[in-house]
Amino acid sequence: MKAVKVQFNAWDKPQIFVYENLELMVGDHVIVENGPAKDIGRVLTILEVEKPELNESGEEKMILRKATKEDLEVVLSHNKQKRKIFNDCAAMIKKVSLPIKLVDVCISFDDSRLTFAFIAEGRVDFRDLLKDLNKHFKKNIRLQQIGIRDEIKINGDIGCCGRNLCCQNFLKELGNVTSELADLQQVAHRGSERLSGVCGRLKCCLMYENSMYNELADEMPIIGDKIKTPHGRGEVIGWHVLRQTVDVLLEDKETIVEVPIEKN
Repeated sequence: MKAVKVQFNAWDKPQIFVYENLELMVGDHVIVENGPAKDIGRVLTILEVEKPELNESGEEKMILRKATKEDLEVVLSHNKQKRKIFNDCAAMIKKVSLPIKLVDVCISFDDSRLTFAFIAEGRVDFRDLLKDLNKHFKKNIRLQQIGIRDEIKINGDIGCCGRNLCCQNFLKELGNVTSELADLQQVAHRGSERLSGVCGRLKCCLMYENSMYNELADEMPIIGDKIKTPHGRGEVIGWHVLRQTVDVLLEDKETIVEVPIEKN
């Protein structure tokens, strides 16, 4: 079955759509049925899937067609309205005194739905806000809580490497960035300040580089293994993944040597 992952904006989760009789490439814009509205999104990945691998809802979503130049002009027209819609919503949030920060607004391709992305600490009762938004805009309203990482994807910034942030540029599906990644990459000792990105969370490059570290780590002997070295036999007590060397405590229980591993 031919399918693609489609993303509608920086903070929304990509969805899987199936298609027939279309020639699609990564980066193409497509028009899709997305719930009660029509949306325009960008193809992230080309897939070959089975039905059980489709969206979590079990719904098989279809691509209607590739986007045309005229469709993209519709999107540009919508974008010109976003600032006023954003400001109107922000004023309503202030009116009902909700402890949330409005981050972005997304207008569906057919202009039938508005999706407001916000940040908040914990769960928020926004029923009164939803009533006001429905009355004011007279459209289908969707409120979506996002995380601080998602806000950075929208606004962008420069990382400590001097390049645009990976999460905004190309690392679209981040996954769960945990402290275990820092342990594997032997950088946990640097402390939270050096390991945190501009969003205040662990740097997403820990996830980006994880596959390489896992591949290199597979070549390493297990901690505690007894191995033979040019200096005598000993026990592996530490790794240097990038250097592909290990620390070995020799049998005299006093001498520690660093030796390269032998590749198979």
